[in-house]
Amino acid sequence: MKRILPVLLIACAALLTSCVRDVMYSRFSSVPSGNWHIDSIAKFDYTIADTSADYTMLIHVRHTERYPYQNIYLFLEDDTQRDTIAFFLADDRGNWLGDSHNGFIEMSVLYGEHKHFPDTGTYHLSIQHGMRDSLLRGVTDVGLEIKRN
Repeated sequence: MKRILPVLLIACAALLTSCVRDVMYSRFSSVPSGNWHIDSIAKFDYTIADTSADYTMLIHVRHTERYPYQNIYLFLEDDTQRDTIAFFLADDRGNWLGDSHNGFIEMSVLYGEHKHFPDTGTYHLSIQHGMRDSLLRGVTDVGLEIKRN
């Protein structure tokens, strides 16, 4: 038993670090008072050091049950393009999708899979909501996560 315990601890530590190692960037931008104004833009700056790797990019939205809609539209702009994404935060019956914890719901959407960056250096991404309301209530955070494939 004394020999098995150290081996199990090392195996668990290796498993945990291998899961975390792939995430190379993860940041959230808080929305003051949970009311996202249409002129408020979440900005993310991240550094790419390995141009031979492919990356997966995820956009995260955290909100409360005060969010009044089933979906959300986001305008994204990076160094080379402007894009619009839309995704559902609730199903047809009004049940929230995503992970719920302590009154907050977090939903993630794939923004880019097998993305390749041609140059090393700092890249920028800005996110703005594209809903009709100028003040979108219930959104608490917007985030960007980049994983190395």
